[in-house]
Amino acid sequence: MRAVGIVLLVLYVAAAAAVPSVLDPGWLSLLSEILLMLAMVQMWNLLAGYTGLVSLGHQAFIGIGAYFVFYFSDRLELHPFLLLPVGGVVCAAVAALLAPLLFRLRDAYFSIGIWVFAEIVYLLATKTRELGSTNGVALKAMRLVDTETFARDSFWIAALLALLAVGGVYALIRSRLGLGLMAVRDNELAATSIGIDVWRNRFAAFVISAFGCGIAGATYFTGSMFVSPEAGFDINWVVAMMFIVIIGGIGTIEGPIIGTLLYFGLREGFTAWAGVSGSWYLVAMGAVAIVVMLVAPRGLWGWVREHRGWQGFSERRQPPAMAEGGQG
Repeated sequence: MRAVGIVLLVLYVAAAAAVPSVLDPGWLSLLSEILLMLAMVQMWNLLAGYTGLVSLGHQAFIGIGAYFVFYFSDRLELHPFLLLPVGGVVCAAVAALLAPLLFRLRDAYFSIGIWVFAEIVYLLATKTRELGSTNGVALKAMRLVDTETFARDSFWIAALLALLAVGGVYALIRSRLGLGLMAVRDNELAATSIGIDVWRNRFAAFVISAFGCGIAGATYFTGSMFVSPEAGFDINWVVAMMFIVIIGGIGTIEGPIIGTLLYFGLREGFTAWAGVSGSWYLVAMGAVAIVVMLVAPRGLWGWVREHRGWQGFSERRQPPAMAEGGQG
């Protein structure tokens, strides 16, 4: 598996390096969107699939990250790409401050609580004149950007974020913290009884997921050079994440990858197909989700694991005695 992983990594890097010289700006923009969505979905799945906290308000971090980069890039006259990591850190800090309040809530109450927070931030953005109010704001610092290489650089950043999201989540789940996260998800009481700090594990996952969504959201809107409250804090960001995770397979690394590819394939296919647009597009996507949930309740990758025995990014660990060559 390690050898396969190295080969896939080399192929991914080679493809990312070659794509900008092969595809036109339209396709490059679509690929960037796919990669950024994959990064966001992995972050959302880290929280919902590995911690058991279903968020309906992660669009708050997408919007906060984007507005932070836009505002301070214009005010400080800095290249927007330099502020992308800082935007993620700001979102992580917001999540850290928010966690003590939200973690008092359980299950659906947590989901509603973070959604209410996202709506509050959305309303604040619409009322703030410096942020363009309801009209939004354009990225004035584009004068600092080389327009000839902007699309290429945006794509490379998106490719890097997707790679870090997939690889980072896999490394995290294979770590001691990841084992604790899954124990908390499966049985909180049992995890507490064996000494796992439930609050600390959930806090770590929440902050990491906010950081990832913040930097990915900031990258997305920097690429479009415009952000508005309606777009940045749109709940459809979370709707898309939920759809992708449900059809791909929640609590897996491969599920979001499969779900993201299927989601964009369906979206582009339905919008290009004459007669399927607007609300009918959403109806078609909902029908696909229902069929997948009925046929494969654990998602497409869950079905593949169960019927084909494929492991992919395996989360299994050897007991210490077996790993050292002792008797199991």
